[in-house]
Amino acid sequence: MAIQPWFTDAKLGIFVHWGIYAVDGVQESWSFYDDIVPHDQYMSQLERFTGARYDPRAWADLFARAGARYAVLTSRHHDGVALWDTAYGDLDLGRDYLGPYADALRDRGLQVGLYYSHSDWNHPDYASTRKPGRPPELEDNRYSEVAAEDEDLDAWERYLAYRDGQIRELASRYRPDLMWFDGEWDRSEEQWRIPELAALIRSYVPHVVFNARMLSEGDYATPEQGVPVVPPDGPWELCLTINDSWGYQHHDHHHKSLAQLIRYFTETIGGGGNLLLDVGPMEDGTIPQPQVERLEGLGEWIRTHAEAVYGTVRGLPAGHHYGPSTLSPDRRTLYLTVFDAPRAEIGVRGLATKVNRVTVLGTGTELRHRVIGGLHEAVGVLWIDPPAESDLDPHATVLAVELDGELKLYRGAGRF
Repeated sequence: MAIQPWFTDAKLGIFVHWGIYAVDGVQESWSFYDDIVPHDQYMSQLERFTGARYDPRAWADLFARAGARYAVLTSRHHDGVALWDTAYGDLDLGRDYLGPYADALRDRGLQVGLYYSHSDWNHPDYASTRKPGRPPELEDNRYSEVAAEDEDLDAWERYLAYRDGQIRELASRYRPDLMWFDGEWDRSEEQWRIPELAALIRSYVPHVVFNARMLSEGDYATPEQGVPVVPPDGPWELCLTINDSWGYQHHDHHHKSLAQLIRYFTETIGGGGNLLLDVGPMEDGTIPQPQVERLEGLGEWIRTHAEAVYGTVRGLPAGHHYGPSTLSPDRRTLYLTVFDAPRAEIGVRGLATKVNRVTVLGTGTELRHRVIGGLHEAVGVLWIDPPAESDLDPHATVLAVELDGELKLYRGAGRF
């Protein structure tokens, strides 16, 4: 099944890590699992979580201003605490936070995503197979082999019934456009019963999108915290925190600058991916002001350069242009990102299609261009005059290169 077009066209989503861990500002789930915080202390946050200023419409407004087209909220992390009034298990917040979230997003035209962990480290029938050492996802052994004689099969069936019950609630009540799974490393696809789980969700939401942590049923790759040097083939999404933490942590003031976030964003969409940019609301539901400011700044940049963002496809391979680029859906306009004020002409190598015009996106100023060199089947270098200072964006300038036909690149060695 092909991935839904809305996903590949979206370019920006907002990840929201919100749960009881925001009360004390500790790491979500892992802090008790790795014995950093005593389990009783971690779970005491359940009684101290208020959500007193939770305003999902304010969230949705902010996400829309940021230029996002979807959001993903942690409905249940590895700690097993549900953000909705579930009938399965005994860990929830006594209130449905997901319904108002889904309604608010849809009212603003945003697609609704829900995060759900396959693993539940608090469930009495869940025995983790993770071996000593952290993090498991970076080790060769993904702990998928659990010997039958070591597994309480009755307990595992009870756990799967609990999981399926919660998933049925999420799919039937909220009809998510995207289900973002995590915690898959603890067991094999067969043990998780991934095809059956996917079929259950699709019975309510036939066109749901799954991330790669649904294993064989996944629709797209999910690298975290760093733009891949070589972008994955097919659809993908970079998961990135604004500071160093997923959830709210009081001490973490290491926020990435707006310029850095724009670089991450342009490099990601230039490689054909989406950026899933994470915020960690405080326990009362308010998003920290430094994160709000960066989302709004990113949204301002995107609005100016929307033509080079939404609906585009991955741009030039490495080596053709010193910076990211995107391509219009008809492959007749190339958008070049320039981060620094150019001191000389901007060169593009291997462009075999004639260029009709080059303009600065946002100001419309036309720039002189010419091709120099080329012999027989080899093509010359396109040289573009640098924009004037008044045409430069403070963070990243985008040049629209209008082509005389569909983009065609010279690959060297006498071949196209």
